[in-house]
This record gives sequence, structure tokens and C-alpha cells, in this order.
Amino acid sequence: MRYFIHLAYNGTRFHGWQIQPNATSVQENLNKAFSVLLQTEINLMGAGRTDTGVHAREMYAHFDSDTSFDIPTLVHKLNSFLPKDIVIYDIIPVHDDAHSRFDALKRTYEYHIHQFKNPFIDELSWYFHQPLDIDLMNQASQLLFNYTDFECFSKVNTDVNTFDCTIFEAYWKRGKNDQLVFTISANRFLRNMVRSIVGTLINVGLHKITLDDFTKIIESKSREKAGFSVPAHGLYLTKIEYDYINP
Repeated sequence: MRYFIHLAYNGTRFHGWQIQPNATSVQENLNKAFSVLLQTEINLMGAGRTDTGVHAREMYAHFDSDTSFDIPTLVHKLNSFLPKDIVIYDIIPVHDDAHSRFDALKRTYEYHIHQFKNPFIDELSWYFHQPLDIDLMNQASQLLFNYTDFECFSKVNTDVNTFDCTIFEAYWKRGKNDQLVFTISANRFLRNMVRSIVGTLINVGLHKITLDDFTKIIESKSREKAGFSVPAHGLYLTKIEYDYINP
């Protein structure tokens, strides 16, 4: 049987989703918990690879198991076994060919900024106190819809076959207590893409670059011309959509 796991995690102390030598990852913790509780080796495939320090309010992964189990009981045991910064919401039986990564139709990220010093959210939002022109940043965000090749926002030397992504939404909103949230959805994302888009949009908001400059950066396909990469701790994976799982 193949199962999807619906989970979330605070990425502060993890070196990203993917297992890597000499570093703590979300995938490693989950593999261990499932393997111990199901008494067989379990290797999970995640819907994506969040980087070190990035959070996930909604994440999916899949695994195969011939072991029978009661889902609510296993979910309860997993949440008791796992560290406090990972939570399992549900385990969902799916068809044998279901794939948490390749079947995802849409992914949504948020980037959180607070503009007044706040020690209670400092690990979950980026403190940036300089004034920003949000209206201009939203105008620049709309220019993203005119393109599909986002090589300029990709980490260099990344192993991908294409830099093409279809962006469905991209906008900034002001929240409570001087907070700003950037939301972006696409069918796929390149490594470091959201953080470099945000950094470049901040340069627009600081009036360091114009809307025309922003367009030229995208068309250049050069990471060197794009803006800085904002810190990981303000980034959240917030939603992953499939055509066979209800939201």
C-alpha cells in the first residue's frame, strides 16, 4: 500500500528536508520514527526539498508499507515519538502510482517580514526596518506573470533540466504589527528561487532598481544581476495541491 503523510514542521533547527551526512534533517527524523513504529525500514519521498531553516506549514510525503495499522493510532504514536518541531496531521491511503513530488499541481510559499523589532517572532520572520514601497513591489510582482524562465532567480550550478516555472499568483500584503507577507504560487520552484525573488523585490521597494530594471534582470537569466537572497527563517511552504487529495 502507498500512503501520503500530511505534516508540518518548524525548520529552525533542521538542515532542510533532505537527509544529509552529519546534519539533522526532517526526512531523517521521519524515516526513523516510521521505521521504529512500523518495525520495518521506511524511506519517505517528500513533495519537495526545503532548505536549511525553512519552515513548512503544509508538507506531504509518501511511503510504501505492507504492514497493516490503524491510522489515528499511528498518527498519535508518531506525534509522541517525533521531536516537538514536527507534527503529523494525517496519513492518507492513495493509489499505487501516486507520487508526492511529481503529482503536485501547485505549491505556495509565503515570506514573512516584520518591520518593528519583535523578539517573539525573530526566528520565524525576518526583521527588516527600512521603509519599503509596497505598491511598487506589487507592480514588480505582476511582471513575473509575463515570464516562465526564471534562471536569474535560481541557485547557480543546480541540477535541473529546465528553468521554466508557471507562476499563478505573486503579491505582497501588510499584516498586523508592521508585518509584511509575500505570497507566491507556481507549479514548481527552482532552488533558492523564492528567497532571491523576495530580495530583488526588496531592492525595488527600496527604489534601488526600477520596474524596467526588474524586467531586464529576468530577461538576463543571470543570477549575478538579481538581488540578494533573503534569510531562510522567514520562508514558509504553506500549501501543496493534488487533484486526488481534498484540501
